[in-house]
Amino acid sequence: MNTTQAQLGAVLAAGGPELSRLLHRTEARLAEVAEGHGAELARHASGTLAAGGKRLRPMLVFLCASDAADGRLAAAAVAVELLHMATLVHDDVLDRAELRRGRPTVFAEGGRLAATATGDLLFSRAFAELAATSSEEAVRALSTASSALARGELMQREDAWREEVTPERYLERCRLKTASLFEASCRLGTIFGDRGDLAAPLGRFGERLGLAFQMLDDVLDVSGPTERTGKPRGADLLDGTVTLPLILARRLDPELGELDLRATVTGPAQAGAVCDRIALTGALGEARRRALTHVAEAKATLTGVELPDDRRAALDLVADGVVERYA
Repeated sequence: MNTTQAQLGAVLAAGGPELSRLLHRTEARLAEVAEGHGAELARHASGTLAAGGKRLRPMLVFLCASDAADGRLAAAAVAVELLHMATLVHDDVLDRAELRRGRPTVFAEGGRLAATATGDLLFSRAFAELAATSSEEAVRALSTASSALARGELMQREDAWREEVTPERYLERCRLKTASLFEASCRLGTIFGDRGDLAAPLGRFGERLGLAFQMLDDVLDVSGPTERTGKPRGADLLDGTVTLPLILARRLDPELGELDLRATVTGPAQAGAVCDRIALTGALGEARRRALTHVAEAKATLTGVELPDDRRAALDLVADGVVERYA
């Protein structure tokens, strides 16, 4: 059993049989959505969903609900996963990415038009799933996250290759592009779990966790081999995305700070060489330390929150799993 499987097993054990049942129901519905719009879209959408990882966002929906949650909870979980997958497909179009989680992207297999249409399908079905619940509050929560995702992507494009990106601006981009959907997942759990009183603290738990998740993912982009990350090392450098390790390393290594990355990083070999230089500055350790601070803040938000012991334990394990994935 690998580390990821062990982490997932621990969360499922803490969450009890109901969590496993809800996740199984979510998988079944995701497959129905992917296969229900023609053979061509079904091929790409099914492949995208099959590479979907641990279903972390649906898991947060379920863990932030109560045992009295109504039948619409699974629809909320399906919606957040569909929205997440839509953004990944569209990101791969913008980045011209060939690999995602070790598999060819829709862009690589079908081209720009097929990938754009697949992302659009997943995006539209996300809101269709949630609209069927007749909850304006839930649709509003996902819409807010969707708008934040778009703003974050625009910010990332604006910041491409720029030398003057600050840690604060980087953190705001992470909040928009990643943490907003983590927060929405937790809030949706409280909406359909009849725990509106917990929307603020659990939403903050999701936001802090999402920040750490993105920051650690950016560390792994510099340090992790392709067989672990599922994409080329230094993929962010190749598409001009300025992340915290690079921001910190530029301050620690004046020569790196003066390097014209757009002209220098022209392929995987050059990206790997710059990753080595970033690692030598000690920036990865500092970036990881800052991410762990957000994990600690996430767990601290649960202090005093009225949660069943099994849900609290499972949420703690989810937070720990984010750290262990990048250890």
